[in-house]
Amino acid sequence: MNLPDGRLLKSRVVDDPRDPLAAALDRAVTGYAVLEPQEALLLDTGGTGVLTFRDGVPELAYHTGTDRGGPEALADLATPGSYHVELYDLAPDALDALGDPDALSVPPGMPAERLAGDPALAASTRRAAPEPREPDPTAGDGGERDPGAVEAFLRDEAKIEAIREQARAEAQRRAEEWGFDCE
Repeated sequence: MNLPDGRLLKSRVVDDPRDPLAAALDRAVTGYAVLEPQEALLLDTGGTGVLTFRDGVPELAYHTGTDRGGPEALADLATPGSYHVELYDLAPDALDALGDPDALSVPPGMPAERLAGDPALAASTRRAAPEPREPDPTAGDGGERDPGAVEAFLRDEAKIEAIREQARAEAQRRAEEWGFDCE
């Protein structure tokens, strides 16, 4: 995805990806957010995510490390820990030149549910979305949830092992901090 230069609105480290998603919705941002997970920062894995917004509603998702778009990109981006986030404002016509909408499109509420685990924010985002958007398979309308991103995540053994290693290291650090003997 070739990103145009935008006007930087925010650059910070957040513990929860809900913050930039809510900020984009509240400010009706037309532009994009670059999310770099802590894992990418610490392990230099080079995988960052890009979400585009039109009037605060997510439209496209892309992951630079896996070169995947749409719901699969959200699965690649969903990692434990903090994120470095940059939120940019763009002219509305600049979004039209970003990537293939068919390959990169995400339903409006999906980023809030998959990245932030926030059904209330997802519902607010769906309400703010214009009507012609495709229905959101995660909207709870009784239909099946889209299993694509979850299945893709579960098949990624390297990502699962990295999460396990991160959890082991955190458990070891806390055990030492509390004075437990882990031998």
